[in-house]
Amino acid sequence: MAEKQFAGRGQTNNNWLSEEGMNLTFSILLNPSFLQVDRQFELNKAISLALNDVLKIHAGNQVRIKWPNDSYIVKNKVAGMLIENVVNGTRIRHAIVGIGLNVNQTKFPPSLNNVTSLKQELHKDYDLIVLLGEICSAIEARYLQLKAGHLAKINADYIDRLYLLNEWSVFKTQNKVFKGKIIGVSRLGQLQMETTEGIMLFNNNEIEFIHV
Repeated sequence: MAEKQFAGRGQTNNNWLSEEGMNLTFSILLNPSFLQVDRQFELNKAISLALNDVLKIHAGNQVRIKWPNDSYIVKNKVAGMLIENVVNGTRIRHAIVGIGLNVNQTKFPPSLNNVTSLKQELHKDYDLIVLLGEICSAIEARYLQLKAGHLAKINADYIDRLYLLNEWSVFKTQNKVFKGKIIGVSRLGQLQMETTEGIMLFNNNEIEFIHV
């Protein structure tokens, strides 16, 4: 676990900034050799749910998963995650899961929009070691669920907790801004969205959520 982090990497090479002794920034090594490469998003779902399981205990149902794996409280980001897989043939040999969770930090750079922390939302201090233990226990539980093949349960829980699920919202691609409604996620982890042009699929680097 890093006590201070200046250049933690997130999705699409975003940086994660963390004040010393205020937040949780840590990595976990997993060996999901039972997962084929084309099912790697199942691991993303399981770990995202594990973090959501813990955050819901503290912040209730206002905690959601912003596809593919950020954690939001209402409309603000409280945690991010990056999974790097080492592949052996058609299976995943190792997975390094990096997690950053804003816990006790209350001041953030002005350049960061839609960012929050547990303390900002709930107005209390948290013991980082205790919180880390809760997250690790939740990850173990969801990982064992994944290993046991309970994919339908994991998928149902993940979809149910998606940020902006079934809500018409504003999104942006490289070419345009449009309204769409998130309706699910494909087997490969693509975002499924209903638009005025029909059902569309998006990869992580192809769409941006516009906060209004």
